[in-house]
Amino acid sequence: MKDKELVILAYSGGLDTSVAIPWLKENYNAEVITVTADLGQDSVDKNLEEKALKSGALRSYIIDGRETFINEFVWPSLRASAIYEGQYPLATALGRPLIARYLVEIALKEGGTAIAHGCTGKGNDQVRLDVGVSTLAPQLSIIAPAREWNMDREQEIEYGEKRGLDLPVTRKNLYSVDENIWGRSIESGPLEDPWNEPPEEIYSWTRSISDAPQDPMYIEIDFDKGLPVALDGKSLSGIDLVKKLNFLAGSNGVGRIDHLENRLVGIKSREIYESPAAIVLHACHNALETMTLVKEQQRFKNFVSQQYADMIYNGLWYSSHRRNLDAYISSTQEFVTGKIRVKLFKGSCSVVGRSSPYALYDYELATYDESDKFDHSSAEGFIKLFGLPYKTQTIKQD
Repeated sequence: MKDKELVILAYSGGLDTSVAIPWLKENYNAEVITVTADLGQDSVDKNLEEKALKSGALRSYIIDGRETFINEFVWPSLRASAIYEGQYPLATALGRPLIARYLVEIALKEGGTAIAHGCTGKGNDQVRLDVGVSTLAPQLSIIAPAREWNMDREQEIEYGEKRGLDLPVTRKNLYSVDENIWGRSIESGPLEDPWNEPPEEIYSWTRSISDAPQDPMYIEIDFDKGLPVALDGKSLSGIDLVKKLNFLAGSNGVGRIDHLENRLVGIKSREIYESPAAIVLHACHNALETMTLVKEQQRFKNFVSQQYADMIYNGLWYSSHRRNLDAYISSTQEFVTGKIRVKLFKGSCSVVGRSSPYALYDYELATYDESDKFDHSSAEGFIKLFGLPYKTQTIKQD
């Protein structure tokens, strides 16, 4: 008889990964060890290990990756201004490479021969995990049950119920939710029709605009070299700062995203996101960059930001290309230090105040009052030189 394969399964406790435990044992003659990365999602609790074991897992690991996630993945993406297609702050996409790293670490520790995950054949996460694992540990094989078993969600529920699994969904609630401290994503069910307005029941971190406070809230965020370090004058850890902002901004209706996005696999997908802290911090960081970077820096960094966002979205975190871009981005952040004041009101996040010891904005150059120190007499000669090529072209060619 063939020796049992030792499979390390990325385990969330959701429908797909719950069903995957018995399926792997039945179809691969496998022993299964589950790995759950706590990246700040509300679903991780002490019962998850017990649930995995009851579902047939040999052992179960729950790893607190929150600090690593913020410091090594979220903050670099913030400094890079990485937002996919101008809307998605990449919460799920940023979490996958860290999960891949944890899977590889446990596989090497336990002598595992394969990595498994619950991603489907038309999602982005399969690429992020497969490429991440194969880059970090090419010797490990990868099993993706949902790409093989040809079951729809109804059939998965039936499969799990027949084996006595405690499933997290019912036939009345078929939304698929993924979350970490940087954001939530919600898909499936009625949301798959892009004409349907998202129902209020899917939101967990944000109030509706109608229920948000009637008065605006003002907050101040301090940055040091592109990283947020304090909220309203109080120094906070990355975890605490993001959690606090998620609450404050979400309470004011800030953070909802309805995005019809282009998946890597070639289809368009309707995705609903909640990312209150991400939306606020990106707005503040961008505002501070406008004060401290010259025009050419800003414009070239905008191009790099798009490349960086695509790289994260496409699962290429562990590429040398990302490390190369990080070197450039780090150099742009040397003087991105200062304070930003934000108004949160009825779903909007507006930057209303900016200050920096390295600001390139000079009041005495910009003002039109008696403090004006701009040399107006230099403008005429500048304009003549600036327009000279076009004047010459008209004279010679028209």
